[in-house]
Amino acid sequence: MASTHKLTPQDFFLHLGIVITLYASAISLLRLAFSIIDTVFPKVTDNYYYYQPSISWDLAMLIIVFPIFLLLSWIIAKQLKKHPEGRNLLFRRWIVYVTLFVTGAALIGTLITVLYAFLDGQDLTTGFLLKALSVLVVAGGIFKYYFFDLKGWYARSKNMLFAIGSLIIVVGMITWGFYVFGSPQTQRLTRIDQQKVSHLEQIQWQVVNYWQRKEALPNMLAELNDPISSFMAPKDPETNIDYKYQKISDLSFRLCADFNLPTPKNVQVGRDGSMTMPSMPYPYVKGSWEHGPGEACFTRDIDPELYPPTKIMR
Repeated sequence: MASTHKLTPQDFFLHLGIVITLYASAISLLRLAFSIIDTVFPKVTDNYYYYQPSISWDLAMLIIVFPIFLLLSWIIAKQLKKHPEGRNLLFRRWIVYVTLFVTGAALIGTLITVLYAFLDGQDLTTGFLLKALSVLVVAGGIFKYYFFDLKGWYARSKNMLFAIGSLIIVVGMITWGFYVFGSPQTQRLTRIDQQKVSHLEQIQWQVVNYWQRKEALPNMLAELNDPISSFMAPKDPETNIDYKYQKISDLSFRLCADFNLPTPKNVQVGRDGSMTMPSMPYPYVKGSWEHGPGEACFTRDIDPELYPPTKIMR
């Protein structure tokens, strides 16, 4: 028998809202899981290590969007209980089938990727398997829910179990994220320290460039300022004072800065001595900027053969 329930603007935006918040929550949950896995089980692939990635966006999405998803789900479930014929709305069925298709494709793609890696003789690392498991759990849970919902099974049972289960997973992942990456204050201090290292890197290469052009080291950082190239020696972002610079000899100098936290320790050392840490674009060569909390100084010696004066290069 055809449904007499017609699609209303309220129905449209409720179902559209639930699918948007569902996809946003699922993607943020997987991104958060991948960031945690990459940090706890880093890959050993090159000769660089990186500061830890930021998970702030994914945490913000989950903390705000996921409760909205649960709220919309509760409202729709309440409406469907009052008007069961609303299950046959064409718009709703389209959303359900599209969701089944997307999650089904994700499940199949994940299984194919794992099987391919196994048949190809690749190392099935713990991180790789945990990422695959994360996709299977998230996509599989969504697929199972909407498959049985389409069959009307959840119309005769309580949706509370699904809500509680998904809430436990999300809260658990958020808690794990804070445990691995630290509190928001810790992440803020980490980014400040990263900025300080970036500043020291800029100053270092400006000093080297200064020596190549003049065959002498500057006596103070102010000598590096160049209005033509628009370079101004950066200052400490917390105190807004100059970084400490000391000319040691004709070819040696020292840079110092005050750091809030030590260099992240979850760095994995490879067989060749290489170190890796995932997911930030700015590389730091092994040992070059490692530091503890408090003042750290870095001595640099210029090799004239590696960095010859520019007049010789002409």
